[in-house]
Formats: sequence, structure tokens, C-alpha cells
Amino acid sequence: MEEFPGALGTSGSLALRLGQAIFAVASLFFMCLDGDFYGYSVFCFLVTVMALVVPWSLTLAMVDGFSIFVKPPARQPGILPIVVIGDWVLSFLSLAASSSTASVTSLMLASHGYCNGKVCARYQLSAAMALLSWFLSLSSSLFNLWLFPSV
Repeated sequence: MEEFPGALGTSGSLALRLGQAIFAVASLFFMCLDGDFYGYSVFCFLVTVMALVVPWSLTLAMVDGFSIFVKPPARQPGILPIVVIGDWVLSFLSLAASSSTASVTSLMLASHGYCNGKVCARYQLSAAMALLSWFLSLSSSLFNLWLFPSV
């Protein structure tokens, strides 16, 4: 079976998963620095989605690490569809959350009354980190989707 660089059980997949987790944690960190984020449903949506991305990415990173360091990757037909579907769902949710957070933050900055520049800058940084996490999630799901027909 051909090895794709970002497919499940490879070192590329481990790097993508760790990157997803790091960017998701950074997004949560920058969003939670301000205690008033819970007043806006968009920001709560971002925090919820990133809180789902972190354990998903770390769990799959542990699977990748086990496949790399302990035992060669055994691709079972029942596991890969779950990984592909989970990646796609979290990928779309991450894109929706980061885009909506960025647009609401831009609207708040344009209104000049809803938040000061420092708080809105943290919200924008949180949206950017979520977008980077989405990019890595999309790329790993595409690699696994490419591998899916061969299983």
C-alpha cells in the first residue's frame, strides 16, 4: 500500500495533528484572556469548536505516534471512515467559527464602541489561530480521504 505523507499513521500526520492542537490551544488562549467573550454567541461557538478540536487532534496524534514508534500502521477499514468523517466535520466547524469570529470582530472594530483595540486584536488573533488550525485540519482530512479508497 502506498504511503501518503499526511495519511493516518505517518510522521506527516503526527506533525499536522500537533499543529492543529497547538493552533487550537492558542486560539482558546487568546479568546479566554478576556472575560467578556461569553456575551457573544459567535465567540462561544469558537471556544466550543476549538475545545473539540484539541482532544480530537491529540488523540489522533497519539495514534500516529503509536503507529510510528511502536508498531507499523495497521489501517483497519472501520477506523479510517471515522477519522475522515470526524476530520471533515471539525474542519467545517473550524472554518465557520473562525470566519464568523473574524467578521464579528471586524464589525465591532468598525462600530468604535463595542470593544477597545486591545481586546478586538486578541479576538482577531484568536480567529487567525483558528483559521490556521482549520487549514491543517483540512489538509490532514484530504490526505486521509485520498487514502480512503485503497482501504
